[in-house]
Formats: sequence, C-alpha cells, structure tokens
Amino acid sequence: MCGIVGYLGTREAYPILIQGLKRLEYRGYDSAGVALFNGHLDMFKCKGKVADLEAIVGTAPSATMGIGHTRWATHGEPNDPNSHPHASNSGRLVMVHNGIIENFAALKELLSKAGYVFHSDTDTEVLVNFIEYIQDQEEVELDQAVRLALNEVVGAYAIAVMSKDEPGHMVVARLGSPLVLGLGNNEYFVGSDATPFLDSTKKVIYLEDGEMAVVSRKGVAVRQIASDLPVDAVIHQLKLDLDSIEKGGYEHFMLKEIFEQPKSIRDTVRGRLDMQTGMVKMAGLESISDALLEAQRILIIGCGTSWHAGLVGEYLLEDLARIPVEVEYASEFRYRNPVIGPKDVVIAISQSGETADTLAAIKMAKQAGATVFGVCNVVGSSIARETHAGAYTHAGPEIGVASTKAFTAQVTVLTLIAMYLGQAKGHLSAERAAEIAQELARIPAKIESMLDLNERIKTLSADMVESTNALFLGRGYNFPVALEGALKLKEISYIHAEGYPAAEMKHGPIALIDEQMPIIIVAPRGDMYEKLVSNVQEVKARKGRVLSITGMDEKEIKALSDAVIEIPDTLDCLSPLLTTVPLQLLSYHVAVLRGCNVDQPRNLAKSVTVE
Repeated sequence: MCGIVGYLGTREAYPILIQGLKRLEYRGYDSAGVALFNGHLDMFKCKGKVADLEAIVGTAPSATMGIGHTRWATHGEPNDPNSHPHASNSGRLVMVHNGIIENFAALKELLSKAGYVFHSDTDTEVLVNFIEYIQDQEEVELDQAVRLALNEVVGAYAIAVMSKDEPGHMVVARLGSPLVLGLGNNEYFVGSDATPFLDSTKKVIYLEDGEMAVVSRKGVAVRQIASDLPVDAVIHQLKLDLDSIEKGGYEHFMLKEIFEQPKSIRDTVRGRLDMQTGMVKMAGLESISDALLEAQRILIIGCGTSWHAGLVGEYLLEDLARIPVEVEYASEFRYRNPVIGPKDVVIAISQSGETADTLAAIKMAKQAGATVFGVCNVVGSSIARETHAGAYTHAGPEIGVASTKAFTAQVTVLTLIAMYLGQAKGHLSAERAAEIAQELARIPAKIESMLDLNERIKTLSADMVESTNALFLGRGYNFPVALEGALKLKEISYIHAEGYPAAEMKHGPIALIDEQMPIIIVAPRGDMYEKLVSNVQEVKARKGRVLSITGMDEKEIKALSDAVIEIPDTLDCLSPLLTTVPLQLLSYHVAVLRGCNVDQPRNLAKSVTVE
C-alpha cells in the first residue's frame, strides 16, 4: 500500500508533491521519494517519513512536472534502495507504483538474462525495467510500452511513469489499486485519492480497473489497457473541502475523528429516516428491494473494523428482520469455495471503498449471481462502482489509521438496513420502529455527553500504560464492541489485547487473569446485564483489575469494579454506538501516554489495497 502523487502544469512541482505526500502519508509512511522533470530527471528518496525526505532534498531543483510516493513496504524491507521512485537501468524511465506484481520473479529472470541489473528488492524496479525492455524491443513510445508491458503483468497496480525522452508527458494506469486524476486550470494532478489536490481543483476522473491515461499539457486521454480503445471518461465534481482533512486544532486526527462522531452519525441518518414513524427511505435499498425480500440469507463481508461492524449488523438483521446472516472475513471468503448463489444478498463494508480483499470477494459474489450492496465512506471509490447498489456512510474523510467514526457510521447504516428490511418483511412493528428511530435521534447528543468524560478516561488510562496484555469482554450486541475495543488498543498502543464473549472466558482466557491484567467489561444496562455481573465476579475471584463500561447508577457492577465509566442508557440494539466511544478514547490515551504515533501506527496503513 502507498500514496501516489503527480503534477504536470505551470507551477513549481516540488511543493505540490510534498504537500500531496503529507496528505497521503496515512496510506504509508516507511519511506518517501519524488522525481522531478525539467529537461532532465532529478530523483530524491529515503527511508522514513515525508519530513525526512524534505530534509535530504533541501532546495529542490526547479521543475513543473513530477511524481512522488510514500510507501508501506510489501516487496523488500523499508530502506533507501527500496524506496520509490524507481528508475530503469538506463535512467530514461522513472516510476512510482502501488500494488504487487505477482509474476515479478519470472519477469526479473527474463530481464537478468537480457543484461538488466537490479539495485533493490522491489517488484517495482522489475516493472519499470520491463517497460523499458518492451519499449526498446518494440520501438514504441512510452504509452504503448506501458500498455504492452501491463498486458504481460499479473497482479495489482497503480502506476505513474515519466520518460526523459518525452517531456511534458506522464503515463498512468490502474488495476486493483485506486488512482484519481485532477483537472485544474492548465494543470493536472495524479493521486491515490483526491486529498493531495483538494485546494487546487475538485474536478476529477476516477480511472477504472484496466484503464490507463496519458497526461500532457494538452489534456488527459484515457483508454483501455487490453484493447487500446479510447474511453469517454466521466468528470466528477468533488464535494470534499480542505478543512475536513486538517486536524482542526486537535493534537491528532484520531482524537478529532472520535469527537466528530455525533456529526457523522447525524449526517449518515439525515434524509434517510423518519424520526417519528421509523420509516427508512434509502434509494440504494429500494433499488434492490426485490432481491432483499427474496433473499434466503444475507452475507456480510469486511476486514478489520469493518468486519466488527458487520458482526453488529448480524445481530441487528437477525433481531429486527429475522433473516439468517453470516459474517465473513473478506480475505478468507474468496479462498474457501463458499456456497453462494442468486438467492443471496452480500453486504460489503469498507471505509475506503478500496480494500483489495473486499473488492475481490465482491467480484466473486457477483460472478456467482448474488446481489451485492456496498457500504463505504468514499464517493467514487472502487467498491461504490463495483456493487449493484449501496449507501455512503457520510462520515467524512477519516485520516487516522485506527478507524473510529467510520465504525459508528457503518453501524448506523446497518441499523437503517435492518429497520428497512424488518418493516418490509413484517417483523418490525411500527411501534418498535418508531421507538428505535426516536432513540437513534438522541444518540448524537448522548455521545456528546460521553465525550465530556475525555479527561476522566485519560486519567484512567494511566493505569494501563505498563500493561502487556488486556482482555475485553462483552455479550450480545456488545461482543463485537469488545473485539473492536481490543483491536483499537493493540493497533495503536502495541499492547496485546483480546476481545471475547464474556461467557467464553471460562473456556480458556480465565487462565491468564491475574492482578496485573486489566479486564475491560462492556456491560450497559440491558438484557445481558445480570449475566455480565456474574462474569465480573468470576474475574474478581482471580484478582483481575476490572474497568467496567456500564449504565448510570449500576450499583452491582460498580461495587465489583476497580473503575467505572458510566454511559447513558439506550436500547440494546443501539448500545454499540455508545459503548464503543469510551473504548476509543481509552485506547487513544493509553497510546499517547506510551509515546506511540497514534495516527500512523507501525506496520499499518489506512487503505489496504493489496492482499
């Protein structure tokens, strides 16, 4: 995974590229580099962050064309030689690349026999030399060399290539990894997403899989890689604004995004739910209503946090709509020969809309005849275009690698889907639908009241800073919340944590409990409360340190706990929207106190565009 940026215009390219890389750094941050073209190619790259790149560049040479890259390592460890851009042996071509070339070993062997020498461990260096090899063998211009080479490539890629022999031309292409073109005033931009050039233009072209484009000072020409036929590209108008991708006075993007959850939930519900009657109106659902009503089961697929949201969706759909639901890791779904057919509806969840495993699972489900509904946060993303129908979460850009507001927005959309289907199938009464809708309208204000607990949670987090393990327990709707809380803690603070159904604790994890291990119990007031009290008693009998997330004035669990975070009461089916927030804040403050990079945790990237 990585971030790609490119510029061709009349302004100095280097400041634009650096600014773009900083905005894309959430996609990868173990190395960075730029290549600048102004009659000759200048290339700078290094291990580390974009700030390290700036330090080695100093005063950049003047150029009005260039490409840049910030990397999350796939082929080859993070070091200077493996950093992008990569040049061909002759130095004629230079390229940045996101993705994995699966047949790189065969191509490398071919090139080695032809006399090519390699200076890195990357598949990218193989690809740029293969393009040069094709260009020399076929005696064609750069765009045709790229097209012919890519027709021999197996894998996924988004690339941007320049040649010192073709000034004022840049060739870009994609298959399985996102690439966006920005159209400015006599200038053109390239990005893995649109954030690098939001302040310059909001007119974009989303390259589709199997498409390439030649970007020149005369404009952009898009065509198909396989057939070389021209493509009538559609120009989209972005609705994002620059403020949405800035920190806005918060210390970290993650904290800002936690505090944005009241707004993101309101925005996700707005216009889709009658708060008095509970009637749901969503165009995406209505467009596949027949398939939904006739579905024998619903499959939910996702990865990481999106998978956890899917687990909450399983509880919601089975509770409110009484339809069988299975939740699958997208990364496993496509490889286990699943039984799927035309009577199945697949709900695919992805914050970025670019998750490679989820995209592959979608394509597999479509080939089997299933109807696929996408839930994602990024307008124009690959999943939004690949699915039969879908719903955007309206969470706004999420920059922090650890997903927060995307999770609660996804759960909100899944709540609406369950309500829609429950009413359509006659399993959700008008009275209960109205009750859920009216309580959902109160959720943002209740989250705002919980955010006032930020300083108290910061104080509580100090007790976990030296921990090496933690256990999160929940039941019913809040079992997936326990999983999500554990994920947040381990991915940003590097403390090993596990989420478990509280009743399953006796089948293994209870052996780990001692006075050194923090146990976080998610126990809001509801049907499972008494059972959870019993589970807390079991933990305390083993001298575990208990932090309970529970309702106001719950005396039983408070008496048993070492610390309590009290949250407002709500309906069981909506409780994950509340219980997850203190766990996000807890993980955030633990990570900050441990000196971790909260927004850019080690070894992780925001958008997982490779398998």
